[in-house]
Amino acid sequence: MVNRKELDNYCNEYLNVTAFKDYCSNGLQIEGTENITSIVSGVSANLALIERAIDEKADAIFVHHGIFWKDEDQIIRGAKRRKVSLLLSHNINLFGYHLPLDAHPEVGNNVQLGKLLDIQNMKPVEGSLLWQGDLNISLSDFTSRIEQKLERVPQVFGNQEEKIRRVSWCTGGAQNYIDEAITLDVGLYLSGEVSEKTPAAALENNLTYIAAGHHATERYGIQALCEHLSKTFQLQHQYIEIDNPV
Repeated sequence: MVNRKELDNYCNEYLNVTAFKDYCSNGLQIEGTENITSIVSGVSANLALIERAIDEKADAIFVHHGIFWKDEDQIIRGAKRRKVSLLLSHNINLFGYHLPLDAHPEVGNNVQLGKLLDIQNMKPVEGSLLWQGDLNISLSDFTSRIEQKLERVPQVFGNQEEKIRRVSWCTGGAQNYIDEAITLDVGLYLSGEVSEKTPAAALENNLTYIAAGHHATERYGIQALCEHLSKTFQLQHQYIEIDNPV
């Protein structure tokens, strides 16, 4: 068991939350029960995840994509009202960690995806959310590895050279970082989504770009964080997958 405030303070320090200028709030977003013994993790704070957490009698939900975002409608109504109402009525805490979870060197989305895809010599790019590392694999085999590990077929654009040796990546909706990846002299850049301009940017710069799914690439950080918390504070933890094809 852990006190809510203690858990919130621990996570904020562990993830170095104050170092990030984010477009959402990080940390405790909805206050629930004071003492926490059981936690549920998921990628996004959607209604289906909250309903499953209620079924599991969780004291807290941890997500990468929380409920509150900057520059959105400040009125709590519709689907947001239903989600907030359910959390409050069942006394469930909601914790959300966005950019701090992407960047963390141990439980972050980027490092966890790199481990899953067996990228070697991984390291963060200084001053950026990007990571880089080494591969020695054919493009077709790496594409198959992504499909097997992430359970979806990735989209592949640009240069289709067979051998991949240097790779850069950033999970989620980071396709616009392709310009930064180009400066790193890598053969492949991987993220979650693709924009209209991305295929041309890859082709024109002799780069392979892989869009492996926003949701699919960001499953792993929140699980790693909550596994860490469960060991640190002796909490029950369950990851709940809510399917999302994007």
